[in-house]
Amino acid sequence: MSDKIIALIDGSIYAQSVCDHAVWLAQRLKAPVELMHVLGRREATQTGDLSGAIRLGARSALLEQLSTLDEQRAKLVGQQGRAILEDAEAILREGGITDITERLRHGDLVEAVGQVETEAALILIGKRGEAADFAKGHLGSNLERIVRASHKPVFVASRQFRPISSLLLAFDGGASAQAAVDYLATSPLAQGLAVELVVVGNPPGATDRGLNDALARLQNAGLAAKARRIDGQPEAALGALVEAEGFDMVVMGAFGHSRIRSLIIGSTTTAMVRACKVPILLLR
Repeated sequence: MSDKIIALIDGSIYAQSVCDHAVWLAQRLKAPVELMHVLGRREATQTGDLSGAIRLGARSALLEQLSTLDEQRAKLVGQQGRAILEDAEAILREGGITDITERLRHGDLVEAVGQVETEAALILIGKRGEAADFAKGHLGSNLERIVRASHKPVFVASRQFRPISSLLLAFDGGASAQAAVDYLATSPLAQGLAVELVVVGNPPGATDRGLNDALARLQNAGLAAKARRIDGQPEAALGALVEAEGFDMVVMGAFGHSRIRSLIIGSTTTAMVRACKVPILLLR
């Protein structure tokens, strides 16, 4: 049954925000939440064979000690993962969510998500993970990989949760932008929110007719939607608009019209995720 919100939880400072956004999403979508923590390759033991320069008589004793340490470390890492999931569950329960499952996995995060994606209505992840370089403004590498690989909507949590009453839908007329329009028109996510459909410049797919059709689709679904065009480069113009007018959330296609869209996230999307201080829902 593909109705779960799969919330990816790690030990980063985004974990609290992911939990808070999971509460909001579960309430709006009336969906269960599965909390997933993946013990990746970095957590694997990396001691290697350190006995090469040791006399034969002591080598077996050292290897036995190293093996014991590896087992202890693996056990502690597993315990830490379970503790992270238990803390996350407690936050969701405090928020009134009771339909919660936990999943602790080993291996690569993208592969782990791919194995359960058919059960998901949406994937929830923090903008940056434990290893992200905040000083340089880098996105989490796992976020980019998840967006490239996932066939389900990906909700990117901002650093802190704040109440959401308005959203900006970035529209360029492309297939993934149309998918974003269709998603909002058929999902309870945006019901009761103010929706603004925004086109920057004159992208080839966002003709006046295409924009009007998209607006009508949203309004016919009962959404309080309006539309406008603005000038500028999409990355800068959309980010400035979100900041200036206080939108609480951005919805956009993960890819634009780029020929290499299957290899990298569209440049506008990457820039928006990096710059915006609000959550972003990405659709392909």
